[in-house]
Amino acid sequence: MISDFKNLQDYLNPPTSGLYRCRLVYDKKNISVTYHEYKKREVKSLKLVHDNEIEYSKKSTNREILDKLFEKKEDCDEILIVKNSLVTDTSIANIAFYNDGLWFTPKKPLLEGTTRARLLDEGKIIEKDIAVEDLNNYSRVALMNAMIDFDIITKYNLKDMTC
Repeated sequence: MISDFKNLQDYLNPPTSGLYRCRLVYDKKNISVTYHEYKKREVKSLKLVHDNEIEYSKKSTNREILDKLFEKKEDCDEILIVKNSLVTDTSIANIAFYNDGLWFTPKKPLLEGTTRARLLDEGKIIEKDIAVEDLNNYSRVALMNAMIDFDIITKYNLKDMTC
């Protein structure tokens, strides 16, 4: 039973200007808050990387598996992680694909992000199994996370993006 509640406002002291990520790390005894200047990563190309064993269902300070997969990006800007022949996420964001006036997001992402959850609740995106062989059926792609919200990559279609 948890009886030692903490007021997070006692720990937050964000910078007064600029855009920052807040990293909150905690365990049963300690809370650590750090701020890191946020620089949006430009994504114009994706490298498909396959890993049928990967698990990342909870946000964690241990990103070793994601970092190892990211190292496989070669000349691409970002990776698109594939598990059991289905698209999941990138290393930094959930993803959505556009076809016939609708945005679809993988039904089985690695991490069910908060922005993805909100957009599903609002009916702006739809869950669907997205197989690698179906990627050419989509004309646009968007990344989503708490920092970038729903970022449609407008200058490139998916065919141009895949390295």
